Amino acid sequence: MGALDLDRLWNGDRRAIARAITSVENETPASEGLLRSVFVRTGRAYRIGITGPPGAGKSTITNKLASLYRAARKSVGIIAVDPTSPFSGGALLGDRVRMTDVDLDEEVFIRSMASRGSLGGLSRRTMEAVDVLDAAGKEVILMETVGVGQSELDIAGAADTTVVALVPESGDSIQAMKAGLMEIADVFVLNKADRAGADQAVMAIQMILNFRKHDGWMPDVVKTVASEGAGIDLLAARITEHRAYLERSGGLRLKRRARIEHRVRELIAARLKVDFWTPDRHAQLERRLDDLLELAVSPAQVADELVADFHRTHNGRG
Repeated sequence: MGALDLDRLWNGDRRAIARAITSVENETPASEGLLRSVFVRTGRAYRIGITGPPGAGKSTITNKLASLYRAARKSVGIIAVDPTSPFSGGALLGDRVRMTDVDLDEEVFIRSMASRGSLGGLSRRTMEAVDVLDAAGKEVILMETVGVGQSELDIAGAADTTVVALVPESGDSIQAMKAGLMEIADVFVLNKADRAGADQAVMAIQMILNFRKHDGWMPDVVKTVASEGAGIDLLAARITEHRAYLERSGGLRLKRRARIEHRVRELIAARLKVDFWTPDRHAQLERRLDDLLELAVSPAQVADELVADFHRTHNGRG
């Protein structure tokens, strides 16, 4: 991107944002320089993660929250992480279709992104896209993650406030306990609260929370009927309270410090992987596979051989 494009990006131009995110997603030659320019302009947006099991109404909650923030004249970015197509590598669900309240608003930028097989549901490219939105002046960034149990848990590291959405009728309070969602939620939403069993579900979640260790913040359970906008104002108020708590306690800085550390470690791991798996080392592994199948050698021994070869090669360069 040229200087003019960057100026447009810093001013929040939608086309410039779209082009920048596409460059990041496609890992174009210009993307590394772009991300360096972007990073120094981040840190102003508040990042909210919205996750939970399929069918909990996450897209609707995201849509209604975005509308509420726009009513407060805040610029909003939305990243909706969809399952990756095994054939095309693209996003399948197209959450934009479900966000009709804000889709045409010039101060809202919506992007569906593929999880690209990331175990945490958020690929590195997703987090870099969030940085682009931050640098472009978005004040609130909503990250809606694919809801498949364990796979969305790294949203807690990516977001400043994590919202977990559940519904009454499918035993989600127990599912959440099993999936570890109870550990990551800063605010719970019991959506579709006009259905039978809502009050019992809230009590079940609160009971589970009583057995969880707390660091000074006790997650609340907010009842919503997101399709009607009911309870969204209360959810936004709880998010604001959590932000105030983090700023007061120093937790926001700690969260962002941990997030940056994780990003650096992830980048190093990716680069070392590229350096490690040379054609020769791939061939070396191939030659040992029959020995492994015959149980003549253990996976740990083969791994040691490959790592030793890596060190010999790189020490030789020194």
